[in-house]
Amino acid sequence: MKYLWTPWRKKYVLNHEGMEGCVFCRALQQEDGPSNLIVHREKLAFMILNLYPYTGGHMMVVPNIHKPSIIDLDDETLHEITGLITHSMQVANQVYHPEGYNIGANIGAAAGAGVEQHVHFHIVPRWLGDTNFLSTVGNTRVLPEELEETYWRLKAAWDQK
Repeated sequence: MKYLWTPWRKKYVLNHEGMEGCVFCRALQQEDGPSNLIVHREKLAFMILNLYPYTGGHMMVVPNIHKPSIIDLDDETLHEITGLITHSMQVANQVYHPEGYNIGANIGAAAGAGVEQHVHFHIVPRWLGDTNFLSTVGNTRVLPEELEETYWRLKAAWDQK
């Protein structure tokens, strides 16, 4: 799989721990496009593609505010996040026709959070038989398209809805 190697992405991949600040907060400071993977912004939250997707169309909804848990978010932010999750599913249905979804947040290191200090919600389209041993044994993920193509397909569908 080929990823866009912007200076930000190269640094993130090669030295995530050494970077200043939060990956989501940095993305918010950039212009939206394939370089920061933000497909859509609302007033209090945004939808971004996962740089390391588990399946094609793996999206994340992230509050603009840098908080570690869902319990730290106000009702208005939670309402907007719910709307973005729902809309993300509608767009994925249109573009990818998945047979199911995994939706959730990993809060805290013990729960597997990769970015512990900025809560985010995964929307992972799923298909029967889409799991295999490669992710576990070979540390490899097989995806049907490049991340930039996923970005443009979801962006086009998002803007139509």
